[in-house]
Amino acid sequence: MTTLTVTAKGQVTLKKELLLHLGVKPGQKIEVDVLPGGQLAMKAAPRKGRWEEVYGMLAGKTDKVATIEEMNEAIRQGWAGEK
Repeated sequence: MTTLTVTAKGQVTLKKELLLHLGVKPGQKIEVDVLPGGQLAMKAAPRKGRWEEVYGMLAGKTDKVATIEEMNEAIRQGWAGEK
């Protein structure tokens, strides 16, 4: 168990190993749920990525060029849970 100290402003700093466990990086957000018995549950908030973070991430990974129709079909299958 890890013990944290509450500052005079009511703030708590999470230790690096706790952030690593949550998979949280600087600038990301954490969701906190209030549970019965004075307990809290924390998890990394879903990231709402920016297009710049994913643009080109597959560049150079394959020689295949997908058509718009192939991309739309892959999206349809993903939404339908087929892939």
